[in-house]
Order: sequence, then structure tokens, then C-alpha cells
Amino acid sequence: MNVLEFSVLIWLASLLAGFLGALTGLGGGVVIVPLLALGFGVDIRYAIGASLISVIATSSSAAAAYVKEGFSNIRIGMFLEIATTTGAVVGASIASRMPTTTIAIIFGVVLLISAYLSSVTRREREGQNQPDPLATHLRMNGSYPTPNGQEQYQAHAVPAGFSLMFIAGALSGLLGIGSGALKVIAMDQVMRIPFKVSTTTSNFMIGVTAAASAGVYLNRGYVDPGLAMPVMLGVLIGSLMGTRLLVTAKTRILRIIFALVIFVMALEMIYNGIAGRL
Repeated sequence: MNVLEFSVLIWLASLLAGFLGALTGLGGGVVIVPLLALGFGVDIRYAIGASLISVIATSSSAAAAYVKEGFSNIRIGMFLEIATTTGAVVGASIASRMPTTTIAIIFGVVLLISAYLSSVTRREREGQNQPDPLATHLRMNGSYPTPNGQEQYQAHAVPAGFSLMFIAGALSGLLGIGSGALKVIAMDQVMRIPFKVSTTTSNFMIGVTAAASAGVYLNRGYVDPGLAMPVMLGVLIGSLMGTRLLVTAKTRILRIIFALVIFVMALEMIYNGIAGRL
């Protein structure tokens, strides 16, 4: 396989990753990293570096469309980014000193947990519709468009969500996934924000998180322009396609896609990490 053929294949794979990333709020990195490492034999640290660059592109393209459509909650995104960017720098610093097999196993375990939690239907809790004082004070409550008009929602458990975002940021720096999976779950399951608002706000946030950790990888030489370019272009176009479909997609279908994609990737990463193939 020559360089051109390799770049085209990388681009096509990245196109699919970007599509799934925008559709589910994962950011594409959750597919790109195991795809490059397992399918193309790329060193996992270089795969993470390319993934972080693509995550920035995904967020930049998809987030603008979601904000325009009225799905993303910018106030929630900006507040939670304080935690995610701090965690991202910490995670990226740890990654350079950790064996690649350990990174792969951690990656897989995190994704398995994410797949399970995202597939569980959120239960209505007592007082769920009652305003949360802190969320109200920070003006985090909002509305989003539905076929029946604007639907109001209220955020809850802000401190718990903020703490989980630090962990999400650390995983972003460590694994290069944009931490979209954990961000969506934190907002959807813990803060009880509607799933579509969670995925779109996640897309709004992941670019900033990825940029914080990408600088560390770039400084240590783990960003290869020849690899990052086709990945970024593929993810960018794929994310625009996913953005268009998300507006009309059903929430239950999104949950199933979300869970299935990361479940399969998780098993592959854990197996190859234990086998020492990464």
C-alpha cells in the first residue's frame, strides 16, 4: 500500500468516525483511536495525537450548527469547560509516562462503562421537575426545539456534574477521545439534561478540551501532520453529515448507536491491550 492509498483509506475511515461522533456527541475520537491503532497499526500515542486534532475540527464544525439550531446550552458548556480543560492537561501529562498497553486497557474499560450507562433509560426521580437552586442561580435552565415546539428543561446536580467533567477531561488527555462519552453521560444521567441537548453541548465543549491536551502531545512530538491531515478532513466532513441527521433522529436510536459503537471498540481495545499488540 502506497502513501496515497493509505491516506485515502484513513480519510474514509475518519469520515465514518466523524459522522458517528457528531451524531452521538462522542467527538469521533472514540472510533478514530482504536481504528488507527487496530486497523492501521499506528502507534497509539500518534493515533491519540491525530484524534485530538480531529476532535477540534469536529467540535468547530458541528458546534456552530447546533448553536444555530438552538440545541446547545452555551452557559452549561462554558461552565463545565473549566473542569474539563484542567483535567485534560493532567491526563495528557500522565499519558506520556504510561505504557501503551495500559492506555488501551483503560480506554476499553472506560468505554464499556460508558456503553452500559448510556443504554440504561434514565429513571424519573422524585422532584426531578423541581428547580435546582444552584442551576437556577447560574441560569443553566433552558429549552430546545422539538417537533411540537420549544421544550423547557432544568439542570440538576451541578457539583456532581462538574466533578465528572474533570474526570472526563483527564480521560480526554489520556486517551485522545474528546471525552464526549463521559460528558454526555454526566449531563444526561447526572445533571438530567435532555439527551439531544447533552450530545450537542458535548460537541460544543470537546474542542476546547481537546485543544488543551493536544498542545501537550504536539510539544512531545506525537502529532504527525501526514496522519493528522486526512483524519481531520474526514472527521470534519463526516461531522457535518452527522449534524444534519441529528436534528430529526429519535433519541432512543441515538442511545442504541452510542452504546453499540463504543461497546465493540471497547472489547477490541481491551483484548489487544492484554495481548500486548498496541
